[in-house]
Order: sequence, then C-alpha cells, then structure tokens
Amino acid sequence: MEKTINLKGITWNHSRGLLPMVATAQRFSELHPNVHITWEKRSLQQFADFSIQELAERFDLLVIDHPWAGFAAKTKSIVPLDLYLPQEYLKDQEENSVGQSYESYFYDQHLWALPIDAATPVAASRPDLLAEKGLKLPQSFDDLLALADKGLVAFAGIPIDVLMNFYTLCCSLREDPCQNDEEVVSVKTGIKVLKMYRELASKIDKANFNRNPIQVYEAMTLSDEIAYCPFAYGYANYSRNGYARKTLHFHDMISLDGNTNLRSTLGGTGLAISSKCEAIETAAEYVKFVGSPACQSTLFFESGGQPGHLAAWKNEEVNRQSQNYFQNTLPALQRAFLRPRYHGSMYFQDHAGDVVRDYLINGGDEIQVLSAMNRLYQKSKSFVLS
Repeated sequence: MEKTINLKGITWNHSRGLLPMVATAQRFSELHPNVHITWEKRSLQQFADFSIQELAERFDLLVIDHPWAGFAAKTKSIVPLDLYLPQEYLKDQEENSVGQSYESYFYDQHLWALPIDAATPVAASRPDLLAEKGLKLPQSFDDLLALADKGLVAFAGIPIDVLMNFYTLCCSLREDPCQNDEEVVSVKTGIKVLKMYRELASKIDKANFNRNPIQVYEAMTLSDEIAYCPFAYGYANYSRNGYARKTLHFHDMISLDGNTNLRSTLGGTGLAISSKCEAIETAAEYVKFVGSPACQSTLFFESGGQPGHLAAWKNEEVNRQSQNYFQNTLPALQRAFLRPRYHGSMYFQDHAGDVVRDYLINGGDEIQVLSAMNRLYQKSKSFVLS
C-alpha cells in the first residue's frame, strides 16, 4: 500500500484564488488516491504583504505574487521549479506565457513559481448603464475626465493600487519607473503624472480610496452608480453570468496620445513549493497538473480561476463564458510593465503607495512627493538579509 502524502497549501481569499485550487486538489487526489491536498486562504492584503519565508515554514504549496521572486532567490525559502519540472513542459509554459507572466517568476537564473493566473489593470464597464445614459466608452484622458465629471467613474485607491496606477501613467508617458538606483522616475515625468492623477482623483468618490479592485467591482455590480473603471486589476469572475448582480464587461484601456493604450503593471499569481516540503516531487506533479493547458482551459477556469496559460486565454469556450474577457484584455497583458522584483522591492511597494495616495487625497507639492518616494526607493535598494 502506498504511503499517504499530505500537502498543505495557502492561497488568497477570493473565488478566483481559492476555488480553482480546491477543485484541482480534489481532482489530483482522485487521480492519485494516496495524495491529500488541503488549501487555506488569507486576505488579499496579507497576500501582498505577508512574507513568503514565514508561510513556507508552515505550508508546502504557496500561491504567491511575483514581486517576491527576488526575496525567494535570496532566502531560498521556496524551491527552484526548473529543477523539478520537465524542460519540455517549461518550454511550453514560457512560449505560452501571457505577457511577461512566466518571466515575472524567473529570477537569478531560476523559476520560483509557475504562473497559474495572469492579470494586469484593465478597464471595466457596466454596458447597461452607459447605454441607458447614451454614453460611449472613453477613448482619451479628456473623455475619462468628462465621464468622471458625471460621477460615473471609480478606481481602486488603496496604497498598493495607487502605486501600480502611478507606474501605469509613467509607462504610458514612455518612462518606465525604477530603471536606475537613484530615482523612481524623472522629475519632469513624475510631476506630469502626479498632476494628471490628482485631476482624475479629485472627481471620484472618496470612498474609493478605501477600495481594492474587488471592492470596486462589488460597488459597480451591487449598485447602479458606477459605469466605468479606467484601470484596476481585472477579475474575469465579474464577467460571468450569475457571479454578481450585474455583469461587467472588460476592455483595453484609454490612450493618452491617441496612438497607444495605457501600459499597466503586471499582476497575477504563481504556484510555488516550500523548501520545507517533505514531498517535493509529488508537489511538483501537482504544480505541473494545475499549470497544464488542459487544466487551465477547463477545470481551473470553470472553478472560478483566471488562467495563466495562453491557450486558455485564446480558448473559444473560455471566452464565451466570460463576455470575451480574455480576448478583449489580452493586448493589455501582452504589453504590461514588469515591476521591480529585487530583494527589498517589497519594502518600497509597501510604503510608496501611501505617499502618492496622501497626495491624491490632500494635494501637496509634487517635488516633495517624488523626493519622499526616492528616499524610500534608495532605502529599499540598500536592504540586506537580516
């Protein structure tokens, strides 16, 4: 009789984060009766903030965010998957990466997690509300401001999302942030971005400064007051029939120059294995199963997941069930900005958003805001392992 193998996993608390992991674990156990996998969940904020090193002490499988890649490479708290997954399999994953999702977990010559979920900020709308008011989707920043003047626009305004949107506006003005060790972005671009961002922020309900993307989408679907969100991490769940009171449609974003659309900041999640796991080969087989194109296009998606494999994004049935969410937003994923992943980057990510958010709410001097961000950035660059 085969020895029973028990694996414990930790993921994030949303239908998209938990249900596909439970479903894939159940099916994997049916295929491998000696393997039992249980999943626990943590809040979205804990998902972004809580050290994977601490989680890896308690769990065998971790669903993580790619900015942790540099930290993982330094601490070796999770295992390099390229040592446990077949090269042919990894080649398929790399060739079928949604944007830079695969690369986002590749750091210091190793792959630290498999991209099982792909996301970036995209635009969302309530087509019924826009039609009712005789309005069209905005195409330019001026269009967006005009729609915001009608009280119909919202975006996620908690610190982490504010920072990601700051990156988006910088990238869209053709200057990627954090490209040298001294400053986040040039003074010229930084001032322009902050002023644009504050102009838009002044026209939205202040309640949005306490909302993450999920809470924005809940507000859009539970009431009939918000018709458009210009940028927030996309959630295909809200485009599926029956998931929410009203169905959202998702789109590519506006353009600042009339030629190219906004370039948002890549998100998504990856599946990793703790270095403390006592059954790494079995855990790797499960990771391989979850990330396979067959599972991603069927069981994973059908259980509420947002796939990370390109085959699923192009799958006709997947798009049919999601109001073409994947087809419509894929261009935004393919050009998304890959944010910093160096060891110490999480310190900057955890604090810089507060500085920008305070400016958006209260105003202030743009030079001081940029200087405060630069101080945090330089401190994060000097981090060493304690």
